[in-house]
Amino acid sequence: MALIVQKYGGTSVANPECIGIVADRIIRTRQQGHDIVVVVSAMSGETNRLLSLAKEINPDPDPREVDVLLATGEQVTIALLSMALHARGFKACSFTGSQVHILTDSAHNKARIKKIDGQRVRQALEDKAIVVVAGFQGVDEQGNITTLGRGGSDTSAVALAAALKADECQIYTDVDGVYTTDPRVVPDARRLDTLTYEEMLEMASLGAKVLQIRSVEFAQKYQVKLRVASTFSEEGGTLITDENESKKMENVVISGIAFNRDEAKLTILGVPDHPGIAHAILGPIADANIEVDMIIQNIGRDGTTDFTFTVHRNDYKSALKILQDVAEQLEAREVLGDDNIVKVSLVGVGMRSHAGIADEMFRLLAEKDINIQMISTSEIKVSVILHEHQLDTAVQVLHEGFGLGRPD
Repeated sequence: MALIVQKYGGTSVANPECIGIVADRIIRTRQQGHDIVVVVSAMSGETNRLLSLAKEINPDPDPREVDVLLATGEQVTIALLSMALHARGFKACSFTGSQVHILTDSAHNKARIKKIDGQRVRQALEDKAIVVVAGFQGVDEQGNITTLGRGGSDTSAVALAAALKADECQIYTDVDGVYTTDPRVVPDARRLDTLTYEEMLEMASLGAKVLQIRSVEFAQKYQVKLRVASTFSEEGGTLITDENESKKMENVVISGIAFNRDEAKLTILGVPDHPGIAHAILGPIADANIEVDMIIQNIGRDGTTDFTFTVHRNDYKSALKILQDVAEQLEAREVLGDDNIVKVSLVGVGMRSHAGIADEMFRLLAEKDINIQMISTSEIKVSVILHEHQLDTAVQVLHEGFGLGRPD
């Protein structure tokens, strides 16, 4: 017998029919002899509906009261799912985040979990109940309801699995696992059986939206095995675990190709080349709470330097205005901007033991006359910046070139 934590997202519990499908899946797991803790999100669209109501009342609602309001979404779902399990003849017990005592800090709308007291859940499991817990929410030390931010139900599930020392945390959603790349771009994309925590973190940070980054970080820290699967399919999904337990890692060089369309590039030309210039350029950007991704600095022959960096496309106009002000202060030659770029990345722990991956990537792109504007590498990732109109071609040629498609 194993202890399994299962998490179901908003699309999985979107309506009574879907909730019934979820109940049936839970029961199948229970009939295999496992103890089960279920974490659920609000029904699809409910969080947005509640936020709209709040803003009709007050365009700038108090964050504490927003949390009180949003927490009701999951409370509806846990009650309905427990009722569905009762109707099928199974004992079930629902708990809100505060009842389980998921203790968080007091950062309303984006709280972080500090500790979970699993005693009440363990007691319910000992009483042979299926435990249904509201995701996305907790309580601070003053007893205030808090929420964990978008995607927080994934984090709730992983944190509960860690606290209860569960054998596996299964994240059920509307996709049946993690793919080598987006099947909408490459129809031949293949579902991966296994991934390491590091690979999943890289792919999530680079644009793959299957799992929330914070939940993967939590899983890695506490060594919680994660499985991503579809609520509406019997496929086994993708298991995310540490490198030593991933059977085929020594044979796999590249696990997947991630891409991000939300990139913009800024360049300041001809600034003085002296210590502190990077801080002089990026300090005002950071002060505006704008995150910088890739950075390149090129030293010129005339005692000046050119400095290029990327930001999220939503921050492009603000960052461009700041950089123009900085350029004036530094007497720079010119400021250039481009919000028609994308980032494409190869990800794989096998890169650690295989040379020449970056060079092969560059060769494949060059053969399709795709120009690389920026390059960034890490132990298990190579990222390039390209013009956005070349995205699909680049992903397709790399996917084929590195043999990531389905076997014939």
